[in-house]
Amino acid sequence: MPLPKRYKKCAICGRRIVRMSAHVRDHRSGRIGRDGRRTDRTPEEAERLREVRGAAGRSRRRSPPARKHVETRPRRSTRRALSHLDTSGNARMVDVGAKGDTDRRAVARGKLMLSASTVAVVRGGRTPKGDVLGAARIAGIMAAKRTSELIPLCHPIALTHLTVVLDVQDDGIVIEAMAATTGKTGVEMEALTAVAVAGLTLYDMLKAIERGARLVDVRLVEKQGGTSGDLRLE
Repeated sequence: MPLPKRYKKCAICGRRIVRMSAHVRDHRSGRIGRDGRRTDRTPEEAERLREVRGAAGRSRRRSPPARKHVETRPRRSTRRALSHLDTSGNARMVDVGAKGDTDRRAVARGKLMLSASTVAVVRGGRTPKGDVLGAARIAGIMAAKRTSELIPLCHPIALTHLTVVLDVQDDGIVIEAMAATTGKTGVEMEALTAVAVAGLTLYDMLKAIERGARLVDVRLVEKQGGTSGDLRLE
């Protein structure tokens, strides 16, 4: 069998060598005998070297362990499925008929950002369209009662209580709505709708003196009741 190109056969000991020049120098200096073995090692060192080489050879010849067959199963998603979609991805109204009636409550909040001059007009009651705060409060309450007509997949809910509170601050008007019911589904959307419509009403009442007013940060603050438990975000 011909040797690979990187090996050369020593003419003295017959061993296959990569670095022939260094090997020949070891022969001339007497560090390697004619049998190709080192002459400057003690018997203990030579024995230890044979053990190491033997162990390395056995590990190379050892066949890798057979891989066990593991049945793979599709990984289940940890994300909660969207309840308003059916198995085909089509929108649907969630069936809440099997749920029991529980006391439910939700609070939402938002803010209409205004300039200092507009805030002064509101506080002084000098707005062109009259009672800005009163109109916005009634609009929020009326909108919450008709949420299911505005949001397509919401259930009609018999609200037991609803409040809309408007707090005039130096940089705008904070809107907070609290909705409550005893039923099978929550009132988060009713509270959010009340805040959004009250904010839009404020804008409509004040746009004559400030068209740059901005309705911002409409969000759920907390909810209580239901199988998912209570949630407090602020």
